[in-house]
Amino acid sequence: MTSDLFDLTGRVALVTGGSRGLGRQMALAFAQRGADVAIVSRKLDACESVAKEIEELGRRAFPYACHLGNWDDLEPMVDAVNAALGQVDILVNNAGMSPLYPSLHEVSEALFDKVVGLNLKAPFRLMAVLGPRMANAGGGTIINISSTASQTASPGSQPYGAAKAGLNMLTQAFAHAYGPTVRVNCIMAGPFLTDISKAWDMDIFSERAERMALRRGGQPEEVVGAALYFASSASSFTTGSVLAVDGGWLGGD
Repeated sequence: MTSDLFDLTGRVALVTGGSRGLGRQMALAFAQRGADVAIVSRKLDACESVAKEIEELGRRAFPYACHLGNWDDLEPMVDAVNAALGQVDILVNNAGMSPLYPSLHEVSEALFDKVVGLNLKAPFRLMAVLGPRMANAGGGTIINISSTASQTASPGSQPYGAAKAGLNMLTQAFAHAYGPTVRVNCIMAGPFLTDISKAWDMDIFSERAERMALRRGGQPEEVVGAALYFASSASSFTTGSVLAVDGGWLGGD
Protein backbone atom coordinates (compact mmCIF):
# COMPACT_ATOMS: atom_id res chain seq x y z
CA MET A 1 0.00 0.00 0.00
CA THR A 2 1.39 3.38 -0.96
CA SER A 3 -0.12 4.90 2.19
CA ASP A 4 2.31 2.79 4.22
CA LEU A 5 5.21 4.70 2.67
CA PHE A 6 4.33 7.72 4.80
CA ASP A 7 3.61 5.83 8.02
CA LEU A 8 5.73 7.09 10.93
CA THR A 9 4.29 4.83 13.61
CA GLY A 10 6.78 4.10 16.37
CA ARG A 11 9.23 6.79 15.34
CA VAL A 12 10.48 9.73 17.37
CA ALA A 13 10.89 13.13 15.73
CA LEU A 14 12.76 16.16 17.06
CA VAL A 15 11.74 19.45 15.47
CA THR A 16 13.70 22.58 16.29
CA GLY A 17 11.74 25.79 15.99
CA GLY A 18 8.71 23.52 16.31
CA SER A 19 6.49 25.90 18.21
CA ARG A 20 5.31 28.00 15.27
CA GLY A 21 5.26 28.41 11.49
CA LEU A 22 6.66 25.61 9.35
CA GLY A 23 8.02 23.78 12.39
CA ARG A 24 4.60 23.52 14.04
CA GLN A 25 3.03 22.25 10.82
CA MET A 26 5.68 19.56 10.43
CA ALA A 27 5.45 18.50 14.08
CA LEU A 28 1.68 18.07 13.83
CA ALA A 29 1.94 16.23 10.50
CA PHE A 30 4.44 13.75 11.94
CA ALA A 31 2.16 13.13 14.92
CA GLN A 32 -0.85 12.61 12.66
CA ARG A 33 1.09 9.81 10.98
CA GLY A 34 2.09 8.07 14.18
CA ALA A 35 5.29 9.72 15.42
CA ASP A 36 6.01 10.97 18.92
CA VAL A 37 7.45 14.46 18.73
CA ALA A 38 9.87 16.64 20.70
CA ILE A 39 9.24 20.35 20.15
CA VAL A 40 12.32 22.46 20.85
CA SER A 41 12.42 26.24 20.84
CA ARG A 42 13.44 29.12 23.08
CA LYS A 43 10.03 29.68 24.69
CA LEU A 44 8.76 26.79 26.79
CA ASP A 45 5.16 27.96 26.88
CA ALA A 46 4.99 27.99 23.07
CA CYS A 47 6.48 24.49 22.96
CA GLU A 48 3.98 23.30 25.55
CA SER A 49 1.10 24.65 23.48
CA VAL A 50 2.10 22.58 20.44
CA ALA A 51 2.82 19.58 22.69
CA LYS A 52 -0.77 19.73 23.89
CA GLU A 53 -2.00 19.67 20.29
CA ILE A 54 0.13 16.60 19.62
CA GLU A 55 -1.11 14.80 22.72
CA GLU A 56 -4.69 15.47 21.61
CA LEU A 57 -3.81 13.46 18.49
CA GLY A 58 -2.96 10.51 20.73
CA ARG A 59 0.81 10.77 20.47
CA ARG A 60 3.48 11.52 23.06
CA ALA A 61 5.05 14.96 23.02
CA PHE A 62 8.02 16.51 24.78
CA PRO A 63 8.34 20.30 24.96
CA TYR A 64 11.83 21.59 25.68
CA ALA A 65 13.20 25.12 25.90
CA CYS A 66 16.68 25.54 24.45
CA HIS A 67 18.78 28.34 23.00
CA LEU A 68 19.89 26.43 19.93
CA GLY A 69 22.74 28.83 19.25
CA ASN A 70 24.50 27.59 22.38
CA TRP A 71 26.77 24.73 21.29
CA ASP A 72 27.12 23.16 24.75
CA ASP A 73 23.34 23.03 25.31
CA LEU A 74 22.59 20.84 22.31
CA GLU A 75 23.84 17.42 23.40
CA PRO A 76 22.11 17.69 26.81
CA MET A 77 18.92 18.61 24.94
CA VAL A 78 19.22 15.49 22.79
CA ASP A 79 19.85 13.41 25.93
CA ALA A 80 16.68 14.84 27.50
CA VAL A 81 14.64 13.97 24.40
CA ASN A 82 16.05 10.44 24.37
CA ALA A 83 15.16 10.01 28.04
CA ALA A 84 11.61 11.25 27.50
CA LEU A 85 10.68 9.67 24.17
CA GLY A 86 13.46 7.27 23.15
CA GLN A 87 16.02 7.33 20.38
CA VAL A 88 15.43 10.09 17.83
CA ASP A 89 14.65 8.71 14.36
CA ILE A 90 13.83 12.01 12.62
CA LEU A 91 15.64 15.30 13.13
CA VAL A 92 14.31 18.50 11.57
CA ASN A 93 16.70 21.45 11.72
CA ASN A 94 14.06 24.11 11.25
CA ALA A 95 14.94 26.87 13.73
CA GLY A 96 16.24 29.98 12.03
CA MET A 97 16.34 33.75 12.13
CA SER A 98 16.94 36.62 9.72
CA PRO A 99 16.84 39.93 11.60
CA LEU A 100 16.52 43.14 9.64
CA TYR A 101 19.43 45.58 9.38
CA PRO A 102 19.77 48.97 7.66
CA SER A 103 22.79 48.13 5.48
CA LEU A 104 25.53 45.54 5.10
CA HIS A 105 28.03 48.02 6.51
CA GLU A 106 25.95 48.27 9.68
CA VAL A 107 25.77 44.53 10.37
CA SER A 108 27.45 44.08 13.73
CA GLU A 109 29.67 41.16 14.62
CA ALA A 110 27.17 40.13 17.29
CA LEU A 111 24.29 40.06 14.78
CA PHE A 112 26.35 38.16 12.21
CA ASP A 113 27.42 35.58 14.78
CA LYS A 114 23.85 35.18 16.04
CA VAL A 115 22.48 34.56 12.54
CA VAL A 116 25.22 32.08 11.60
CA GLY A 117 25.00 30.45 15.02
CA LEU A 118 21.32 29.56 14.72
CA ASN A 119 21.11 28.89 10.97
CA LEU A 120 24.37 26.99 10.44
CA LYS A 121 26.25 26.16 13.62
CA ALA A 122 23.27 24.64 15.44
CA PRO A 123 22.29 22.27 12.58
CA PHE A 124 25.94 21.22 12.22
CA ARG A 125 26.20 20.37 15.89
CA LEU A 126 22.86 18.57 16.06
CA MET A 127 23.69 16.46 13.01
CA ALA A 128 27.10 15.66 14.50
CA VAL A 129 25.48 14.59 17.78
CA LEU A 130 22.57 12.63 16.34
CA GLY A 131 24.17 11.21 13.19
CA PRO A 132 26.32 8.61 15.00
CA ARG A 133 23.47 7.74 17.37
CA MET A 134 21.11 7.15 14.47
CA ALA A 135 23.71 5.06 12.66
CA ASN A 136 24.36 2.94 15.76
CA ALA A 137 20.61 2.43 16.20
CA GLY A 138 20.20 1.21 12.63
CA GLY A 139 19.24 4.38 10.80
CA GLY A 140 17.38 7.64 10.75
CA THR A 141 16.60 10.66 8.66
CA ILE A 142 17.60 14.31 8.95
CA ILE A 143 15.77 17.18 7.29
CA ASN A 144 17.39 20.58 7.06
CA ILE A 145 15.27 23.64 6.33
CA SER A 146 17.12 26.00 4.04
CA SER A 147 15.95 28.97 1.99
CA THR A 148 15.98 30.24 -1.57
CA ALA A 149 18.04 33.09 -0.11
CA SER A 150 20.90 30.58 -0.29
CA GLN A 151 20.85 30.85 -4.09
CA THR A 152 19.54 34.31 -4.86
CA ALA A 153 20.49 37.79 -3.72
CA SER A 154 18.08 38.74 -0.96
CA PRO A 155 18.41 42.37 0.11
CA GLY A 156 18.33 42.60 3.88
CA SER A 157 19.18 38.95 4.53
CA GLN A 158 22.70 38.31 3.22
CA PRO A 159 24.19 36.75 6.41
CA TYR A 160 21.09 34.52 6.54
CA GLY A 161 21.47 33.53 2.90
CA ALA A 162 25.15 32.75 3.37
CA ALA A 163 24.36 30.55 6.39
CA LYS A 164 21.66 28.70 4.46
CA ALA A 165 24.05 28.16 1.54
CA GLY A 166 26.36 26.51 4.05
CA LEU A 167 23.48 24.35 5.26
CA ASN A 168 22.85 23.16 1.70
CA MET A 169 26.47 22.02 1.55
CA LEU A 170 26.33 20.38 4.98
CA THR A 171 23.29 18.41 3.83
CA GLN A 172 25.39 16.66 1.21
CA ALA A 173 28.43 16.31 3.46
CA PHE A 174 26.50 14.66 6.30
CA ALA A 175 24.63 12.40 3.88
CA HIS A 176 28.00 10.92 2.91
CA ALA A 177 29.38 10.98 6.45
CA TYR A 178 26.57 8.91 7.98
CA GLY A 179 25.27 6.93 5.02
CA PRO A 180 24.14 4.37 4.15
CA THR A 181 21.80 4.05 7.13
CA VAL A 182 21.23 7.75 7.86
CA ARG A 183 19.67 9.86 5.14
CA VAL A 184 20.12 13.65 5.11
CA ASN A 185 18.03 15.92 2.90
CA CYS A 186 17.08 19.57 2.72
CA ILE A 187 13.94 21.56 1.99
CA MET A 188 14.95 24.86 0.39
CA ALA A 189 11.93 26.96 1.29
CA GLY A 190 10.70 29.90 -0.68
CA PRO A 191 8.49 32.68 0.73
CA PHE A 192 5.98 31.19 3.16
CA LEU A 193 3.30 33.34 4.77
CA THR A 194 4.06 32.48 8.39
CA ASP A 195 4.01 34.92 11.29
CA ILE A 196 7.45 36.11 10.13
CA SER A 197 5.88 37.48 6.96
CA LYS A 198 3.96 40.02 9.06
CA ALA A 199 7.13 42.13 9.01
CA TRP A 200 7.27 42.15 5.19
CA ASP A 201 6.23 45.02 2.96
CA MET A 202 3.42 43.12 1.28
CA ASP A 203 3.10 45.57 -1.61
CA ILE A 204 6.72 44.90 -2.57
CA PHE A 205 6.27 41.17 -2.01
CA SER A 206 3.18 41.08 -4.21
CA GLU A 207 5.15 42.69 -7.04
CA ARG A 208 7.96 40.15 -6.67
CA ALA A 209 5.43 37.30 -6.44
CA GLU A 210 4.26 38.12 -9.95
CA ARG A 211 7.57 36.69 -11.18
CA MET A 212 6.88 33.38 -9.40
CA ALA A 213 5.26 30.51 -11.28
CA LEU A 214 2.45 30.28 -8.69
CA ARG A 215 2.16 34.08 -8.22
CA ARG A 216 1.81 33.81 -4.41
CA GLY A 217 3.48 32.97 -1.15
CA GLY A 218 3.11 29.55 0.39
CA GLN A 219 0.83 28.60 3.26
CA PRO A 220 2.64 26.91 6.18
CA GLU A 221 0.83 23.61 5.70
CA GLU A 222 2.19 23.39 2.14
CA VAL A 223 5.59 22.32 3.48
CA VAL A 224 4.08 19.12 4.90
CA GLY A 225 4.23 17.01 1.73
CA ALA A 226 7.96 17.48 1.29
CA ALA A 227 8.61 16.95 5.01
CA LEU A 228 6.67 13.69 5.10
CA TYR A 229 8.45 12.49 1.97
CA PHE A 230 11.88 13.03 3.50
CA ALA A 231 10.87 11.76 6.95
CA SER A 232 9.39 8.50 5.71
CA SER A 233 10.38 5.45 3.72
CA ALA A 234 8.86 7.10 0.64
CA SER A 235 12.27 8.69 0.14
CA SER A 236 14.31 5.56 0.86
CA PHE A 237 16.59 6.15 -2.16
CA THR A 238 16.91 9.89 -1.65
CA THR A 239 19.76 11.45 0.31
CA GLY A 240 21.94 14.52 -0.07
CA SER A 241 19.08 16.19 -1.92
CA VAL A 242 18.17 19.89 -1.75
CA LEU A 243 14.54 20.27 -2.81
CA ALA A 244 13.13 23.71 -3.65
CA VAL A 245 9.62 24.19 -2.25
CA ASP A 246 9.22 27.73 -3.41
CA GLY A 247 6.21 28.20 -5.71
CA GLY A 248 8.57 28.69 -8.64
CA TRP A 249 10.50 31.50 -6.97
CA LEU A 250 13.90 30.40 -8.28
CA GLY A 251 12.54 30.02 -11.77
CA GLY A 252 11.41 33.64 -11.97
CA ASP A 253 13.03 36.44 -13.93
